[in-house]
Amino acid sequence: MAGFGTGGYAYAWEPTHQRVTHYRFTPKGWPRSGRLKLAIISDLHIGGPHMPVSRVRDIVATANELNPDLVLLLGDFVASRARRVSDPPYADWATELAALKAPSGVYAVLGNHDWWQDEPTQRNRSGPTQSGLALEAVGIKVLENRALRLDTAAGPLWLAGLGDQIAFLRRLRGQKNGVDDLPGTLAQIADDGAPIIMLAHEPDVFARMPARVALTLSGHTHGGQVRLFGWSPIVPSRYGNRYAYGHVREDGRDLVVSAGLGTSKLPFRLGIPPEIVLVELG
Repeated sequence: MAGFGTGGYAYAWEPTHQRVTHYRFTPKGWPRSGRLKLAIISDLHIGGPHMPVSRVRDIVATANELNPDLVLLLGDFVASRARRVSDPPYADWATELAALKAPSGVYAVLGNHDWWQDEPTQRNRSGPTQSGLALEAVGIKVLENRALRLDTAAGPLWLAGLGDQIAFLRRLRGQKNGVDDLPGTLAQIADDGAPIIMLAHEPDVFARMPARVALTLSGHTHGGQVRLFGWSPIVPSRYGNRYAYGHVREDGRDLVVSAGLGTSKLPFRLGIPPEIVLVELG
């Protein structure tokens, strides 16, 4: 009976009740007087067992109530399986996300499932993805190996977004498996002293992120979807639990990994509830 109760909780309750997880810190090189609130939404997996479009509407409302300066979407908008006729149209969920509000804007990167579940991109090994087109159509900028200079409440900063690191399911000899270009993205940033926030769906790139980047924000791992006593048995990262979840500080550099909101492959969560992340800098 205990196993049945735990299984029911992990399938029916925990995946459907998100929380707001709050971090407050000052990254290295961040201006002393600069305060900035970031609302982070990741791994919705819309159309999956716990994410109808109506729930996206509720998540958007909660994020707006946080009054963030920036809203950042970290990818994996679609369910982690082959697309079905019954799945909501891309335009439906993109329209819900278009209601997100922040004075400095709403920006996104794409995740591996936005590529993997898009048959033409897999066949051609190139974009654009349907997820990316849907977001751009409602006015949400998708940053794929792109950096922008923003004027924010904390002063000027660079917001950069990395292309997905594992965009293609098939590995071809001599060809890269992702569409990420970290050097090319960083080359767009002027050496003007303004801090850099980097959006990267998978956190593994943090191991080679230069000190010039004040903060890296990632999703992808779902915190392992099962997390007990701060440890997850399965983490989709070459670094295991090192970058599985939460605020990580290494060599003076900061990374925040969101547990995300939907579920992937296995339709349950245990010990790692869905979350909207609020990061206050400065």
